[in-house]
Amino acid sequence: MEQRISLIGLDRGALKAALLNAGVPDKSAAMRVSQLWNWIYVHGARDFASMTNLARDFRELLEQSFTLARPEIITAQVSEDGTRKWLLRTGPGIEFETVYIPESDRGTLCVSSQVGCTLTCRFCHTGTQKLVRNLNPDEILGQLLIAKDALEDWPSTAPGRKVTNIVMMGMGEPLYNFDNVKAALGTVMDGDALALSKRRVTLSTAGVVPMIPRAGGEIGSSLAISLHAVRDDIRDVIVPINKKYPIAELMEACRTYPGASNARRITFEYVMLKGVNDSLADARALVKLVAGIPAKINLIPFNAWPGAPYECSDWSQIEKFAEIVNRAGYASPVRTPRGRDIMAACGQLKSESVKERASARMAAAQSGQLARMPH
Repeated sequence: MEQRISLIGLDRGALKAALLNAGVPDKSAAMRVSQLWNWIYVHGARDFASMTNLARDFRELLEQSFTLARPEIITAQVSEDGTRKWLLRTGPGIEFETVYIPESDRGTLCVSSQVGCTLTCRFCHTGTQKLVRNLNPDEILGQLLIAKDALEDWPSTAPGRKVTNIVMMGMGEPLYNFDNVKAALGTVMDGDALALSKRRVTLSTAGVVPMIPRAGGEIGSSLAISLHAVRDDIRDVIVPINKKYPIAELMEACRTYPGASNARRITFEYVMLKGVNDSLADARALVKLVAGIPAKINLIPFNAWPGAPYECSDWSQIEKFAEIVNRAGYASPVRTPRGRDIMAACGQLKSESVKERASARMAAAQSGQLARMPH
């Protein structure tokens, strides 16, 4: 049986082409695109039968040729602090995580762009998992649709929305999946679709310098930089992409980022690693490094994971570090760890399937040993 095409993730042009190919008359195709766009992204329709203002024969045609299926939910966890994490699957070995972080004034969804990652940042759990592949636009958007389904957050244009912000800070490096991320975020920021403004969408990069101007010019979202060190010798170790694009090149790309201003500051993420990057000299160097850039600095207490090679800085040291940055005039909130109890905090995401498959092999081996034992 021929596989049905997902309509999720197609832009309007591709959606129209798909309808025409399925036999929809050209004279009505543009209207059908608008109707489907509204049902899929404003109302969160999960099937064609619910599209009650469409003729039955058109709905039957859609059902035969297309699907609105979300990624499969493998696990859905809720932290004691209200953070939610979903492990999703779209095919054998294609598993990725997304995290929802509720706060009093916003609800942020942390979205993955790849299955695994190539960057091998030493403090990041995802970096211990090899890259499987890039996520497609439907898989990126599917994370948002699943979160909105679970939170009963439809229609997307209603006041009091629960998902108010998107951060491309999940598994993977978004700028190594530029075209698919750009396509997905185009729908996220479309006023007739998921309708989040550019200032509420943040793309985080570890420093793929050549792609940063393109991100500003073609996507136009807010920018976050996973900086984590102020010296190349340290950053070379903890963020190895620094060997290719050192700090000076990265900072120049930030200074010229399209649209950066005091109203749209670049966020610098800085994970606090005990005895590695947390000295007061590092704090003073950080202030000098970002001078002249409209900047905000997020200090992130290191979130441990099994086998992690680092410890979190002492809280007293984090406070002294933050004080130096604050005195220099930069907002430097210390990010409160969220979802640690379900491994949903910053740097902790990893497809649990890796661990589960190892456990299954061990259980199978033990079962085989038991079967061979004399009774």
